[in-house]
Amino acid sequence: MSHPERSAERDAAILTLLPFVELDGWTMAALREAAGPDADLLFPGGTRDLIEAYCDLGDRWMEAGAAAIVATRVSDRVRAVIALRLEQNRPYKGAVRRALAVLVVPGNQMLSARCTARTVDAIWHAAGDRSANFSWYTKRAIVAAVYGTVLLYWLQDSSEDDTRTLALLDRLLGAVGRITGVRRRLSRLVPRAPWARAA
Repeated sequence: MSHPERSAERDAAILTLLPFVELDGWTMAALREAAGPDADLLFPGGTRDLIEAYCDLGDRWMEAGAAAIVATRVSDRVRAVIALRLEQNRPYKGAVRRALAVLVVPGNQMLSARCTARTVDAIWHAAGDRSANFSWYTKRAIVAAVYGTVLLYWLQDSSEDDTRTLALLDRLLGAVGRITGVRRRLSRLVPRAPWARAA
């Protein structure tokens, strides 16, 4: 999956801007104020380019941090990776909220879809999943739904260390696991059914 332009200069500009985004927004004016008068030249696509680069930087932070996760089951690693993403962004919750406000604006649907697809792919990659068959699509669709729900809840969560958000994450992943378990049992039963044998 392709990613936006990456450079140390772009990363540094985003890091310099982040503490100011909650008040000043993801704007070129805020970027120039925080990172210097020519900083906007690093993002020729304007605000959308800036937000896409920020989302990509967050994906890279997450994948780098996930190297320390010791869970062996893929489902546990997915949970740990999402929890890590929230923890890493806790100091920048206002910036995340501001970014989402831009992504949901009509006309930004493609940008939002690209950022979501990359993040979900990064979650699975960080969790150690290397599938390339049809399950690649279903797994990512499931995690996109779970992560999207969790992220919106997290933005309103004031509990210490995101306790309530992580409890929601556990419930959602538990529901996914139960559905997957039922599907597996049904797939084993179908070949034994009389109508299946007669077909």
